[in-house]
Amino acid sequence: MTCSLYVPIWGVKSSQTEKITKMQNPNIETTPNTIPWPPILYIVAGLMGLYLTYSNALPILLEGAARFALATVGLFIGAAAIAFDLAIIRLFRKSKTTILPHRGATNLITTGPFAWSRNPIYLGNTCILVAAGLVMNSLWLVGLALIAAALTQHLAIKPEERHLKAKFGTEWDAYAGKVKRWFGRG
Repeated sequence: MTCSLYVPIWGVKSSQTEKITKMQNPNIETTPNTIPWPPILYIVAGLMGLYLTYSNALPILLEGAARFALATVGLFIGAAAIAFDLAIIRLFRKSKTTILPHRGATNLITTGPFAWSRNPIYLGNTCILVAAGLVMNSLWLVGLALIAAALTQHLAIKPEERHLKAKFGTEWDAYAGKVKRWFGRG
C-alpha cells in the first residue's frame, strides 16, 4: 500500500521519502541512517541564526522589563535544556546504547526523560536554540530552531523510528503508543 500524504517540507509523497531513506540506508535494521543529521542541522541552524542576528537583526519586539523577563525565561529554558541533555547522555551510557544518531540502537530506553518524549535530545537541542533566541532577542534563532526540528523529524526521527520498529518490534509499538514523538504521553 502506498501512502499519498504529502510531506510539506519536501513537497514529495511520503512513500517517495521512504524510498529516498532506503537508498541512503538499505539496512534499516542495523542502523537508522548513514549521516548524523541532528547535530549537523542544529549546529548549522545555530551558526546561521547567529550570522543573521548580527548581520540583519530581526528582533523580538519587546523593550524594557518585558525584554528582560523574556531573556530571563530564555536563560532558564537554556539551562534546563542543557541539564536535560546531560542527564540523557548519562542515561545512554548507563543503558549501554549509542547516542550517535547514525548508529544502531542496542537497547530501547523508555525511562527517565524517554517516558515523556521519544526524542528528548532533539527536544533539548530545539529548546537550547529557542532559549538563545530569547536571550539574544533574535527571531532568527527561534525560527531556525523550529526549522531544524522539522528537518530533524524528516531526516532523522522517522528513519530512527523505522529502525527501532525493525529492531524491537512489539516493544517499540507499545512504547510508541504510550509516548508522543516530541512531548507528552499518549
